[in-house]
Amino acid sequence: MLEKIADLDAQHAVAVAGGGEKYVDRHHARGKLTARERIELLVDPGSAFLELSPLAGWGSDFTVGASVVTGIGVIEGVECMISANDPTVKGGASNPWTVKKIFRASQIAEENNLPTLSLVESGGADLPTQKEIFIPGGRLFRDLTRSSARKQPTIALVFGNSTAGGAYVPGMSDYTVFVRGGAKVFLGGPPLVKMATGEESDDESLGGAEMHARVSGLADYLAEDELDAIRIGRRIVARLNRSSRWSSSRARNERGVSRPADDGGLDTRPLVPHGRYSTTEGFAEPDADPETLLDLIPTDLKEPFDPREVIVRIVDGVSERNGRPFDEFKPLYGTSLVTGWAELHGHPIGILANAQGVLFSEEAQKATQFIQLANQSDTPLLFLHNTTGYMVGKDYEQGGIIKHGAQMLNAVSNSTVPHLSVIMGASYGAGNYGMNGRAFDPRFLFTWPSAKSAVMGPAQLAGVLSIVARAATEAKGQEYDEEGDAGMRAMVEQMVEEQSMPYALSGMLYDDGVIDPRDTRTVLAICLSVISNTTWTGAGGYGVFR
Repeated sequence: MLEKIADLDAQHAVAVAGGGEKYVDRHHARGKLTARERIELLVDPGSAFLELSPLAGWGSDFTVGASVVTGIGVIEGVECMISANDPTVKGGASNPWTVKKIFRASQIAEENNLPTLSLVESGGADLPTQKEIFIPGGRLFRDLTRSSARKQPTIALVFGNSTAGGAYVPGMSDYTVFVRGGAKVFLGGPPLVKMATGEESDDESLGGAEMHARVSGLADYLAEDELDAIRIGRRIVARLNRSSRWSSSRARNERGVSRPADDGGLDTRPLVPHGRYSTTEGFAEPDADPETLLDLIPTDLKEPFDPREVIVRIVDGVSERNGRPFDEFKPLYGTSLVTGWAELHGHPIGILANAQGVLFSEEAQKATQFIQLANQSDTPLLFLHNTTGYMVGKDYEQGGIIKHGAQMLNAVSNSTVPHLSVIMGASYGAGNYGMNGRAFDPRFLFTWPSAKSAVMGPAQLAGVLSIVARAATEAKGQEYDEEGDAGMRAMVEQMVEEQSMPYALSGMLYDDGVIDPRDTRTVLAICLSVISNTTWTGAGGYGVFR
């Protein structure tokens, strides 16, 4: 696991590097801060910043991170969604993965009632891929206006270019701050204006910060420099009249978020929390050391492990208030799924965790009942994945595995309490759905470096294709090519193995990030604090249970 985490650190380092040393140096030489440096100064001192989808675009032709940094940070005691263009990557231009990443950030902001701050410096769309951006990209502007209509404030801090369609980001935000001499906001720059109308113009008169502050009125605040823009942005959040449920002194992050470096500059390691994050007073630390999580997950995911050992390392430990860390529900029935109640940083949660991998009818029925109980008590649910899916075979089909699995899917689909998911190991087939995979819209979903997810395991998928091909050949009365079959199976197994790995999944935004297992408690604590910005009521009814 340490080897996997070292590789994860290396992948995160690629994202943090942005456009590379050359372009970062050039950006600094212009007197500008990088996206992460801006975020570091924007959030409250000492507070955590939960970066989302840092590996977006991994495995594609685009720079890892998709030229934008998104995440949740605390500003003046208020949890906010922050989206910052990375101008060191092709001038911050948006590619198809940028659009998907921003959409996911918008969805999280909407579901959790978060103000949104856009730190803008982008050259607009990556023109060679415009066909994949233009049509869906309009949703960005729709989301901004709908956010405002829901009274979820939107704030744009414009540090540089915000051109063409990107001009509508400040245009549709509730509050705008433009940096003097830096912000350039126009639908068409001087070259386009020249081509379209023959008019000669310059950047400042066409879309400069001072012009927009004095003439067009697009700029609400004119900042003297980037630091001033960040100061103004913080003051805007402070005046939003949104409750500050906790202070930065209660949001300790003791080891890992980017912080001042020894040379006086900023240490721009990944802004991924690693340490304690206090959202509620009076909870007890886990009874078992979270550091030992690394010893629990087998190298071979076919080897089962006890998820109770994971649970006891992430939930609150024994205290006078909660008695014991985990109250297991139905422990003697459906034993390959562990269910029960706990608290995490003082937040009550219900937990469903796969034990032996396979989900049988008993497990599906147990999960269905437990999810209904959580909805009756308005308790959020945490799903810990390590499943190969629902059991197959004649006896299980005759025993009703389809209808029992469908009951579990029904319960998950129609549950209205917040869901969080962590894929620890395998997450295959319909088991991914039943355990609240991405398609079922959990509020947040994270994976461990040990995770794998696909329609089925690589060997099983290759074997099924082999059986089908063999049957088709024999039906034609032909001789089956055994050597070709072996080559096909090896190729398919390798392909599925690569596609089911956590970086590939994270690159396609099928999760919200790959995390160090030791950070699980911290990350979940942030998520539980974030979802507490909303109110919810458990489901009052479900669809038809067959």
